Amino acid sequence: SEQEVVVQFLALLAAGIGTSVLLDKWAGHDFPIMLVLTLFGSLVSYIYSAPPLKLKQSGWIGNYALGSSYIALPWWAGQALFGELSLDVMVLTVLYSLAGLGIAIVNDFKSIEGDRKMGLQSLPVAFGVDTAKWICVSTIDVTQLGVAGYLYAGLHQTTYAAVLLALILPQMFFQAKYLLPDPIANDVKYQASAQPFLVFGLLTTALAIGHVNSMV
Repeated sequence: SEQEVVVQFLALLAAGIGTSVLLDKWAGHDFPIMLVLTLFGSLVSYIYSAPPLKLKQSGWIGNYALGSSYIALPWWAGQALFGELSLDVMVLTVLYSLAGLGIAIVNDFKSIEGDRKMGLQSLPVAFGVDTAKWICVSTIDVTQLGVAGYLYAGLHQTTYAAVLLALILPQMFFQAKYLLPDPIANDVKYQASAQPFLVFGLLTTALAIGHVNSMV
């Protein structure tokens, strides 16, 4: 029921706020950065589904909101808690979230008929399945290749760049095997096969940045 949803939402919000306050105290933050990130993430989750903004009505904005919630926001929280959240890390993760946009598109293929009936302009609805699947793989692959290039040429972290590249190649293989032939039938197979490599790529990038920061 609607009342149960409201109670659940408020309980989770209170738990998140309480946890963030405790983490700020534990880390000795002068500015309550964990609380701010928690409130920001809660706001994004609300406006994603609730009117009047209802971000999920737009395939681009809604999926990027999801992607940044998968990648940028957790990264910011971890960086703020165990290190220092800097502008370069924020910019990198905002750009890296384009890969999350691609991952979010994968979820839209199976719900294309329902989205069309509800008037939601997901990318498969707006562009068709064939175009959307190429948008999907392009955002995932080009973003990660760009990050690998940044690690190599910008941060001079050759080893980490090579590891990230090695983690991108299996994703491309599974895209060719599962996603591009039939994204509707193979969405779960693709995510189960390729997603771990994307996550380890995120970890590799974070380790590279941590290594650079440790040398400063």
